Amino acid sequence: MNEPVAVHPVQTVDHKGGKISTAVTLRAYEVYREVHGPQPALIEGWCRGGFGTGELIAYLYARGFPPKEWRARVDEALTGMEHLG
Repeated sequence: MNEPVAVHPVQTVDHKGGKISTAVTLRAYEVYREVHGPQPALIEGWCRGGFGTGELIAYLYARGFPPKEWRARVDEALTGMEHLG
């Protein structure tokens, strides 16, 4: 059961970049796509180094609410956030 886990890149504060399971990024992308429109390169083409850690937090937070609230919940999560990459 040591099969490799599919990953996407993630931006980090130290600018070295990291990786995170696609199970996480695809859930965040679901919200991103609804709020901002499709940007498949974020999850397919390594666009800008992937999501920033703050973005992942905001989109995953919003995902716990009904889709009609996602935009407001992303904004709520990003309010006051700084230096998270």
